[in-house]
Amino acid sequence: MLPTLGDFRRDQLAIATLFFFLGFQYATWASRLPALKDRFDLGGTEVGLLLMAAGVGAAMSFPLVAPLMRRLGARRLALWSALGLAAVLPVLAAAGSYPLALLVILADGVAVGCLNVAMNAQGAALEAHYGRAAMAQLHATFSGGSLGGALLASGVNTVTHSVTAHFAVAAGLGVLLLAGSKPRVLADAPAAPDSVEDGQPGEEKKKGLRNLTGASRAALVLGCAMVFGTVVEGAMNDWSALYLTEETGASGRLAPLGIAVVSVMMVVARLLGDGWRNRWGDPRMVRVGSTMAGTGLALALLAGGTWPALIGFACVGLGMATVTPCLYVAAAAEGPGTLALVAAMGTTGLLAGPALIGFVAGHTDLTTGMAVVAASAVLVAVCSRWVGWAPRSPSPSASRASA
Repeated sequence: MLPTLGDFRRDQLAIATLFFFLGFQYATWASRLPALKDRFDLGGTEVGLLLMAAGVGAAMSFPLVAPLMRRLGARRLALWSALGLAAVLPVLAAAGSYPLALLVILADGVAVGCLNVAMNAQGAALEAHYGRAAMAQLHATFSGGSLGGALLASGVNTVTHSVTAHFAVAAGLGVLLLAGSKPRVLADAPAAPDSVEDGQPGEEKKKGLRNLTGASRAALVLGCAMVFGTVVEGAMNDWSALYLTEETGASGRLAPLGIAVVSVMMVVARLLGDGWRNRWGDPRMVRVGSTMAGTGLALALLAGGTWPALIGFACVGLGMATVTPCLYVAAAAEGPGTLALVAAMGTTGLLAGPALIGFVAGHTDLTTGMAVVAASAVLVAVCSRWVGWAPRSPSPSASRASA
């Protein structure tokens, strides 16, 4: 029986639940950082280390993800790592000391790294199975999950200030979300191009060497593009408000609009992005989008002022919205090893990007630091020209389903 549009939508919703859950879980514990800070009597450095532990754990997951993907498959890895993230919440609430909280958040980061790779592999499998673009909307639901987690935190906090009660409610809701999505999460991910086919021993070795070389080259190019792209996203989140106040003289009322403009444009563009990908293709979306982000921000920096800056930030949100989803699709097409490496390099960009901008700003000024962000966006476009983009054409079944 041929798959229908209804089948596609149901499978897309199940996989979107994984993206939503990841954003929801992160926003849940991050929203209670003030309470954790008070409980353990932490200073700014200790809070920074707590946040850094999540990123370090995600980077540490890289050697584990590819073997786990091959052994468990994307479906089981996604569900097991998501259940682990649900369990992290009550364990973190029960942590009696700061060192123990650090270990819990480190484990959280490892599970995040596993779920990040597995759910993006599921998204790529969905596109391959139905011949329909879906990844941009899946990434948009991550932002929706973050919003949901923040709203739940606010609602629970009006009733009780208990972190234990909040995290128990959030963990229960997370498990219910996962239980609802489990039957429709895809069981069959596409075969990995970097796996070795059965055959004669001599030929198998040659195929393995060819695939290893090709996968390594593809991973390097895709990883570099992902690093530059996540440097842009991370830096805009951390430095846009400071740029507006310190470099343009914006008031405290206007300063939060920096991140708001980027976030709103990114969510809207991701909701519409799959239609754009169908029309213009992933390579053009990445090249045009990253070029728009880089040049728009650069022109805003040259013009100076609050409103040019906000326009430049809008260009960044609009241009970079589909870059990461497209890069994940390209990495998944190369196999689980490449996908794991590219995801880990993306985490590195998120961690290192804001620090790099701070280093540059400390030795020059924040305008120069933001110029590095603009240059990073342009470098994504440069890297994308060496990506071996796999053609994505609708399968016969998908074409019939869309008729």
